[in-house]
Amino acid sequence: MLTLSYPHIEKQDNQPARLQRLPRIRVAQIVMDYLAYGWSVEEICRQHSYLKPAEAHAAMGYYFDHQQEIDQEITQEWEQVQVSQAQSIPSPFYIRMKAKGLL
Repeated sequence: MLTLSYPHIEKQDNQPARLQRLPRIRVAQIVMDYLAYGWSVEEICRQHSYLKPAEAHAAMGYYFDHQQEIDQEITQEWEQVQVSQAQSIPSPFYIRMKAKGLL
């Protein structure tokens, strides 16, 4: 079986794929900009100046080869946010603005 290598990407067992140089940045985070805004790699790099074009290209290459894995990671994160929002207590500011019809 051929194992592909992705420069700039680090993937450990049971962990999300990440950038080697910036391990706090997950491939899924880069992909979300592509999916949500339709940004090209060049635009992603313009919006996130800390990214090198080679890193963004590698992240997108990893995504296209592992789309199901990354899409599942994004879906799980979205579901966690929804649960967290549903369980949170609205702030007094939010309650006042909602009552005034501003939100």
